[in-house]
Amino acid sequence: MSFASLGLSAELVRAVTERGYTEPTPIQAQAIPVILKGSDLMGGAQTGTGKTAGFTLPLLQRLADKQVIGKGHIRALVLTPTRELAAQVEESVRIYGKHLPLKSMMMFGGVNINPQIKQLHGRVDILVATPGRLLDHMQQKTVDLSHVEILVLDEADRMLDMGFIRDIKRVLAVLPKQRQNLLFSATFSDEIKLLADGLLNNPVLIEVARRNATAELIEQRVYPVDREKKRVLLTKLIKDNNWFQVLVFTRTKHGANNLADHLNKEGIPSMAIHGNKSQAARTRALAEFKTAKLQVLVATDIAARGIDIIELPHVVNYELPNVPEDYVHRIGRTGRAGSNGEASSLVCIDEHKLLHDIERLIKREITVVQVPGFEPDPRIKAEPILNGQNRGQGGRGQGRGQSAPRTGGGQARTGGAPRSGAKPAGGAGRGAAVPTGAQHRSGGRGR
Repeated sequence: MSFASLGLSAELVRAVTERGYTEPTPIQAQAIPVILKGSDLMGGAQTGTGKTAGFTLPLLQRLADKQVIGKGHIRALVLTPTRELAAQVEESVRIYGKHLPLKSMMMFGGVNINPQIKQLHGRVDILVATPGRLLDHMQQKTVDLSHVEILVLDEADRMLDMGFIRDIKRVLAVLPKQRQNLLFSATFSDEIKLLADGLLNNPVLIEVARRNATAELIEQRVYPVDREKKRVLLTKLIKDNNWFQVLVFTRTKHGANNLADHLNKEGIPSMAIHGNKSQAARTRALAEFKTAKLQVLVATDIAARGIDIIELPHVVNYELPNVPEDYVHRIGRTGRAGSNGEASSLVCIDEHKLLHDIERLIKREITVVQVPGFEPDPRIKAEPILNGQNRGQGGRGQGRGQSAPRTGGGQARTGGAPRSGAKPAGGAGRGAAVPTGAQHRSGGRGR
C-alpha cells in the first residue's frame, strides 16, 4: 500500500516521500481515508505508531481542497497536553504541508505571549495549542475560533489526567457546532468515552493495538532490589551494560533532580526534565539526549509524555508508577514500529502491589532478573508509598496530573526470588528503531 493509494494529493505524497516514508503505518492506512471523507474519528493508538502523520496529512488535504483567499481564519485546531508535543505536531504540519499554501502556528505557555499575539494578526490556517495558553488568548480576545472546521484532541487521555477537562470544555463552547472532530487516545477509559460521547458525531472507531497492550518487541525485566540500593543498582546496570540514551522515570520532580545529580557524580552524564524546569532547559536536555551527548534523561510521567526519539533503546522505571496504565505509556517510548527495545524496572518490596497491578493489566508476568549482591533483605518490611514517593528515595509533593497517593505492599511476590524464565543480568543490547511518521518530540506541562 502506498500513500497515494489512500487518496492523498501529489503535494502531500511528495512531502512524505522526501521524509523517506514509502508505506503508511496501520493507523495511517485506517485513519487517512476516514478523515478525508469528513467523518468524525476516535482513534486508539500508542505513541510510535505514526499517529501524528495519520491526522496531519488528511487535515492538510481537506483544508487545501477548499482554499481561502486572503488572510482567512483559523480553520483547524489541534489541542495537545504538553508544550513539546504541540511543537512536534506543528513541525509535522509544516513538514508535510511544505508544498501547500497553508500557514500554521504553535501556541503554548512558558514563553512571552506578545509574539503569539502578533503572529495571530497574520494568516493562521492551522493552530496547534495547549489548553492553558489558548484560554489566555481567548480571555484577551486575541484569538478567533469561530471558523474552525476541524478539531483534533491529541492524547486526550493525558489531557484528562492533567486536569484539562474544564479547559477543553471552555474551548469547545466557542467552536462552531458544525465541524469535524478527531480524538486520539492511548487508552479508552470511562472518562474518555464520556468525553467522546459529547464530542463526536457517529465516529469511526480505530484501534491499532490491543487496549493497554505493551509492544511485543519490548524486552521487559524486573530487578528486585531494596529501596536504599536502587541508585547503586541503576549506576551498575548503566555502566556494566554500557547503556546509552536511557530514559529513567521517577515519581516526583524532586526525585528526578536527586537521581540526576547522583548519576552525574558517578560519571554518567544526566539531566532531569520536569514541569519546574524552564522551557529552554527542557529543550536543551532533549536535544542533547537525542544526539547521545546526554547518556541519561531522568523524567516524571508528565514531562516525558509524548517523547518520540527514533532511537531510544532503554527505558528504566526507577520507581513504578502508581497507575498501571502509566507503565504502558512509559515503556512505549522504546520498541517502536518494529524495533527492539528494553524496559527495566527496579522494584523494592514497597512496590510489589503496584507490580502485580501492572502484570494484571498487561496480562503477562514480567521476567525477574536478580543481580548478585543486590538480593532484597527479607527482613525489610513494606512501607506505604506516600505522596508518590518511597521513604528513603527522597522527594516530596506531587505535580499537577500525578496520581493520588497509593499504598504499596508485598502482596504480589516474596523478597525477589526469580521466577522461571529469569535471566542473568547484563548483555543488554541496543535496539535500532525505524521512523514512524511522527517527528521527535518530548513531553512537558501544557500551560
